[in-house]
Amino acid sequence: MTLEQFTPEEGQVARRYEYDDSTVMAVDFGTEEADASVDVVDDTVIVVLADDQYEIELPANSENPHTFIKNGVLTVELEEEL
Repeated sequence: MTLEQFTPEEGQVARRYEYDDSTVMAVDFGTEEADASVDVVDDTVIVVLADDQYEIELPANSENPHTFIKNGVLTVELEEEL
């Protein structure tokens, strides 16, 4: 997952956390973007904020990614393939 693909120029804060059995990515788009929507299509997370759209490519071995956005913070949870 490449967080650097949109965070430097847009000013979002993004973090990636690696655990034994999962990976969690969090991107803070700011509270003014609280009405954003998120969806997963194939191996791509699509975030729509007003007139802007962001696409985040997931690793090819991602199984059942869980995504949600609350108060302008996008969270993507990926479970490790067993």
